[in-house]
Amino acid sequence: MYTAFVQDLYSRRIVGWQVADHLGADFALDALEMAIWARGGSTEGGIDGLVQHSNKGIQYTSIRYAKRLDQIGVARSVSSTEGSYDNPASESLNSLYKKELIDYRGNWENATDVTFATME
Repeated sequence: MYTAFVQDLYSRRIVGWQVADHLGADFALDALEMAIWARGGSTEGGIDGLVQHSNKGIQYTSIRYAKRLDQIGVARSVSSTEGSYDNPASESLNSLYKKELIDYRGNWENATDVTFATME
């Protein structure tokens, strides 16, 4: 299972997320669309000036994901392979999520189970 989070670093709120059993572009795009909606942005813009910090995962470096960020005016910042200097907040969030939910509850049947647990 994979979970993508979009976190507003100013407020520390999770504004978008998605659970899937694959690492395709749709998975990350769904989390991004939730974040756009949560922040009151429209499908054509409304959140200019923001920066997306991520790792070099295929879901974040896909052409479709990059085009969507360009469409809404969000700059991309991708960390190097050697370090996570661009996304320490993401690494921290993911670590807590795994420790406090995924590893703690364990024995997940499918993405639906993880989705409902994450919503809780």
